[in-house]
Amino acid sequence: MAEKSGADILVEALCDLGVEVIFGYPGGAVLPIYDAIFRSKRIRHILVRHEQAATHAAEGYARSTGKPGVVLVTSGPGATNAVTGITDALMDSIPMVVITGQVATHLIGSDAFQEADTVGITRHCTKHNYLVKDPAVLGSIVHEAFHIATSGRPGPVVIDIPKDVQVATARYAKPGPIQHKTYRPPVKADRGEIEQLVDMLAAAERPIFYTGGGVINSGPAASQLLRELAKVTGAPVTSTLMGLGAFPASSPQWLGMLGMHGTYEANLAMNQADLIVAIGARFDDRVTGRLDAFSPNSRKVHIDVDRSSMNKTVRIDLPILADAGHAMEDMLRIWKSRQHPKPDIAEWWRRIDGWRAVKSLDFPENGKEIMPQRAIKALWEATHAKAPIITTEVGQHQMWAAQHFGFESPNKWLTSGGLGTMGYGLPAAIGAQLGNPNALVIDIAGEASIQMNIQELGTATQYRLPVKIFILNNEYMGMVRQWQELTYESRYSESYSDALPDFVKLAEAYGWKGIRIERPDQLDAGIAEMLAYDGPVIVDCRVAKLANCFPMIPSGAAHTDMILQATEVSGIMDDEAKALV
Repeated sequence: MAEKSGADILVEALCDLGVEVIFGYPGGAVLPIYDAIFRSKRIRHILVRHEQAATHAAEGYARSTGKPGVVLVTSGPGATNAVTGITDALMDSIPMVVITGQVATHLIGSDAFQEADTVGITRHCTKHNYLVKDPAVLGSIVHEAFHIATSGRPGPVVIDIPKDVQVATARYAKPGPIQHKTYRPPVKADRGEIEQLVDMLAAAERPIFYTGGGVINSGPAASQLLRELAKVTGAPVTSTLMGLGAFPASSPQWLGMLGMHGTYEANLAMNQADLIVAIGARFDDRVTGRLDAFSPNSRKVHIDVDRSSMNKTVRIDLPILADAGHAMEDMLRIWKSRQHPKPDIAEWWRRIDGWRAVKSLDFPENGKEIMPQRAIKALWEATHAKAPIITTEVGQHQMWAAQHFGFESPNKWLTSGGLGTMGYGLPAAIGAQLGNPNALVIDIAGEASIQMNIQELGTATQYRLPVKIFILNNEYMGMVRQWQELTYESRYSESYSDALPDFVKLAEAYGWKGIRIERPDQLDAGIAEMLAYDGPVIVDCRVAKLANCFPMIPSGAAHTDMILQATEVSGIMDDEAKALV
């Protein structure tokens, strides 16, 4: 075999791994790689305007396609700018490989121009990272990195490549299947544990399935298995923010999202259940509320591929280490082999129907201003038949979208959950559009969050991506303002945006179409105009400035301490609502 440069080895290895798209930004320490990409022409490179946007675009691509996202950035500031997106991917279990340039090996540690300790900086926000000092091992490291990023609990892996290693030569041969010495994530569950779980489900009087992003990460088959499992057991299903779409929102067994801004029925069902079956979820603090009051009378089963998630925050009665899809497949097989009848949990459903009757997602309207919840509902009504991919920024608009935009299938909801990264939505929408060129992709945004990566309007223009941005513009950092109102006696410190751009003119400056919606009677027509345009569109939807996102569990409170829309003034659950508990 002829020797090749490290840069050529990298590109060939990426091609062997099926990589079609790379999101990146060039710089001196990666110019040999960019030259190899230019000469190869086998990989499409997407030039973003900021390295953080490259990582979020890769996340959107990965989350919507199921393929790993790939990022290429230069050394120093290129790598440090990518850290936010790398951390975001780690928190939300997104498969991503980030290739960073580094100064030449003999300069490492000398504070050379654009040098940063990328391996040290990213050690705690990656599944694994590498500093490659020999081109002979580069190819095998790339293959191993993709294996680590995509197997087990998915996550980001960083490969730091000094410039001289990119230029030096070595031989490359495509390796066989990766068999790492120590990293061997579980797939199949212990049969005895699954049998025990099936028996617990058959005997439960108040069961509930608590599902998360792990169901979606397990693949489309896992979502189908969850639906079948819910059908044979009759149990209700709720989900974390990251798990939305794994179970259809139109199902009568769907309770909606749980947690801080979850529905009344989901949170009260979790609180009163006698059996919680957590599948691919990690008992995040936004879900549990006050730990000593979290579902105090239930037995808890946790199915997860990540050993470190077990018993991390909540004591589990039956931990099952396995891939969510494989575990549910085994559950169904054993349930059917034992010919369990559908459990009689009619009384449980009567209680749930009582909680549903509270209609916790209802909201007030005065006919004069657009309520943000109404805007989301109107957007859903106009688009749900097209099964759009929805991305969001972070804030009130994100929670309203999670509450009021019902998802029927997985990989259609892309948001920043664990890290809560403002600026995620637009680049994620760009990545999703590139991975799904025929899909309708909409970023539901806030006027504050969208400005975090607004420069990526240029990326969408350059690559002719028909992304739609739907801004709920209340002129505030809405979630910050809401907390200030409820916790700091309405002292709105630095949460009002005094100098907003004209989003319509900004859209036009970037070659987009701009639409402004200011009154309720303009809402449907404005959305229709957005959908009729075959290019990128920004909609500046002016919504009620002081609307709050309810229901809400205050930080550190219990599920039974929810603030409902009807009790916004008092800030506590009224007696009628408490009686339903």
